[in-house]
Amino acid sequence: MQATVHAFDPTLQTGSVIRDDGVLLPFDSAAFEGSGLRLVRVGQRLTVDVLNDQVVGLRIVGVSPPNGTY
Repeated sequence: MQATVHAFDPTLQTGSVIRDDGVLLPFDSAAFEGSGLRLVRVGQRLTVDVLNDQVVGLRIVGVSPPNGTY
C-alpha cells in the first residue's frame, strides 16, 4: 500500500507514515534499515508493507523490494 512520510528521525532511523486512508503508522529502525534507503523526507510517497498494523518494509513508489518480497 502507499503512504506519505509523516516524520523521520535520521539519527534514530525511525519515523511514521500516513496511509492513504489516513491511518498513522510508525516504523522502527529495523524496517528502515531493511529498506536499503539512506534517507526519507517528510511528504515523500512510499510503498509500505504492513503486518499486524506495523510497517515492516519501505520502498520508493514503483520500485520492487530487493529480494522480491518482504
